[in-house]
Amino acid sequence: MNLFIYTARQCNPKACTGAKLGRLGVAKILTSPAKIPKNSIVLSPFAERVISKADAGYRGLTGLDCSWEHAREIIPLIKTGHERILPVLIAANPVNYGKPTKLTTAEAMAAALYILGHREQSKLVLSKFKWGPQFTGLNENLLNDYRECQSSDEVLAVQKEYFDL
Repeated sequence: MNLFIYTARQCNPKACTGAKLGRLGVAKILTSPAKIPKNSIVLSPFAERVISKADAGYRGLTGLDCSWEHAREIIPLIKTGHERILPVLIAANPVNYGKPTKLTTAEAMAAALYILGHREQSKLVLSKFKWGPQFTGLNENLLNDYRECQSSDEVLAVQKEYFDL
């Protein structure tokens, strides 16, 4: 699957997981929301649908590497209509280790790939970070259960089994 990262260049590029994926050639960096490919799932914290295996037909996956405030501004500019939110997962990155939903761009991309059935590509993304493999270890049962779901509704049902939301 083709990986894209929209960046608003709001963070330190040396510490930014999205920028690192771009530097390593794992993802293509985009600096304008208008350049997000039309056949790409966009991972958005404001999406109404949860990503699931039903989304496996898309050819691209785009992560948003910006503050939530900036994300609110750019979502209306995205023309794909394929925004998806991730189900709850636990962060493995050193800044937010163990916190639900506090994922880096790389963790979010890897999680989406895993759920969509691209496990090897998910491992590749995570392999670029010392803490990366811990993400799969922390979330293995969740990721496997989410991956087995055929629809967003099924993913939400699994999420409810794990978390009292």
